[in-house]
Amino acid sequence: MSNFSSSRLNSSISLSGGYSTRASSVRASSIYGGADGSGVRVSQAGWLKQGFDLNETFDNGFNVSQNEKATMQNLNDRLATYLNKVRSLEKANAELERQIREWSDKKTVGRRDYSPYFATIAELRQKIHIASLENARVILNIDNAKLAAEDFRVKYENELTMRQSVESDVARLRRVLDDLTMLRSDLEIRIEGLKEEVVYLKKNHEEELAAIRSNTGSSSVNVDVDAPPQQDLGHMLNEIRTQYEGIVEKNRRDMESWYKAKFDEVNQQVKENTQVIQTSHSEISELRKTLQALEIELQSQLSLKAALEGTLHDAESRYSLKLSQLQGMINNLQIEITQIRTDIERQDICINTLLMIVPLPTPSDEPVITKRVRTVIEEMVDGKVVSRTEDVDMEVLKK
Repeated sequence: MSNFSSSRLNSSISLSGGYSTRASSVRASSIYGGADGSGVRVSQAGWLKQGFDLNETFDNGFNVSQNEKATMQNLNDRLATYLNKVRSLEKANAELERQIREWSDKKTVGRRDYSPYFATIAELRQKIHIASLENARVILNIDNAKLAAEDFRVKYENELTMRQSVESDVARLRRVLDDLTMLRSDLEIRIEGLKEEVVYLKKNHEEELAAIRSNTGSSSVNVDVDAPPQQDLGHMLNEIRTQYEGIVEKNRRDMESWYKAKFDEVNQQVKENTQVIQTSHSEISELRKTLQALEIELQSQLSLKAALEGTLHDAESRYSLKLSQLQGMINNLQIEITQIRTDIERQDICINTLLMIVPLPTPSDEPVITKRVRTVIEEMVDGKVVSRTEDVDMEVLKK
């Protein structure tokens, strides 16, 4: 940022009855340049210097006449010298202005446009947000899958316990069936023994009857006994046999009915337990299939989670690198801004020094020249002005 002031003097001469020199108003030009060299503008501030009139100067001690040619010639020479100095100063001032403009054009620093990076950063932030939401959704699905797997595991353990209980009941019923089978075999053996005993008793009874009949048939003794009539022995044996057979048949029927009831009960229990076992087997198979499917889904979700975590880590690393690069660029721009400010201050000092070195005309009545230096410092971050400092210095120069 640089300001400089220059003076421009315009003169006019009139020779009518006397010499009159009139100094026009002097305008101070000010050039303002931004920190980046753009927006250079030139403003002029008008000021009036203390003018002088040759008529007033010469009327006090000189009455010029046509005969005083030497005095006129002297005055004309002095005026010509003064005008030559004014023209030379104007040329020097114009040359200095041209040099300053050339320097300002050469030192113009273009502002870098970071607006495309803002769109990229916003897009990357949106992607990071979407990836975070997807990661949260995957974590929620994994937790739900874990809860479902835990529920199925509890169900599996319960069904396994039920299966073991049913298997123990089946084993107990099988032992009962074996005991009943042994009891049946024992009863069958006892029935066979009773049958053999009945056959033996029948045979023995027949032998005794035959012996009695043979003894009674060969004997010729007639004994008349006044006694009550004897009961028929065969009839008695038949009654005894009938009673035994009834008892045996009754025992057989009772045993068969008892065994039949027991076998029906055992068969019913075995049938029910078989159905329960089959149902348990089918449920266990379904649970195993469901557990395998859940384990496969869990593994896929874990793989997806690992992949998403890797993608998120890569994105964070990449974006961190880009942000570091952007921060480095911002730091470099701040350093360049500081350097530009330093260069502008140095150039301002050089310009002021040049302006002070340029010789100025010293008329009899010196004009009062005021130089105003306006310094504006703006600090910009991300294309926005964050601070602005303005300083105006006033200095009175005599030419």
